[in-house]
Amino acid sequence: MQRPNPDARQVWFPPAELASPEGLLAVGGDLSSARLLAAYRHGIFPWYNPGQPVLWWCPDPRTVLFPERLKVARSLRKTLRHGAFGVTLDRDFAGVIDACAEPRDRHPGGGTWITREMREAYCRLHAEGHAHSVEAWRDGELVGGLYGVALGGVFFGESMFARATDASKVAFVRLIRQLSAWGFTLIDCQLPSAHLFSLGAEEIPRRRFLALLQGALAPPAPPAPWRFDAAADGTSAP
Repeated sequence: MQRPNPDARQVWFPPAELASPEGLLAVGGDLSSARLLAAYRHGIFPWYNPGQPVLWWCPDPRTVLFPERLKVARSLRKTLRHGAFGVTLDRDFAGVIDACAEPRDRHPGGGTWITREMREAYCRLHAEGHAHSVEAWRDGELVGGLYGVALGGVFFGESMFARATDASKVAFVRLIRQLSAWGFTLIDCQLPSAHLFSLGAEEIPRRRFLALLQGALAPPAPPAPWRFDAAADGTSAP
């Protein structure tokens, strides 16, 4: 008797409208690729602390960035022009997620929400061509970057880090310019932050976000691994 493929089992989430006022929608389940991709297709993402079951969120309002509304401050434009950092795509996904998982002062207890299971799950998505990283380099050292998931014309940002001033912002701007060149129409930033708002992110009602999401999932995402092209102003080696 043939055993069923666990990745082929039905993955189900409750309607987003049933989320709590804080955005919590569901508790439990696993971090299989099938479940994660199903979640993203419905505007849901995992976010939980070590020792907790997996918590699934769909907040209202939702923080997003439309590529055409990207804001680049004058000082950041100067940094970009001077090429202070080399920026690459999908060069060191593991290094980026490990840097994002480093303890931060603003996290309760100085810990991180990127657990070992989360790291393994997103590295698996990267190997499957769904998750991508952007790296900022200086003198051969990884000093900033971010990672997320791409489906259709939507990029779901997960986390970013910086070990040098403006490193993560440079990586983010270069990514948005490339995504715009590829025809992406929506960047999901998930939760609000002053850092993201300074770059043009805004809050929209969840209902509008979910409608935009469904309309943007149709076109195929660029094949992995990602690389910068001339339309996005190229890239420089680390």
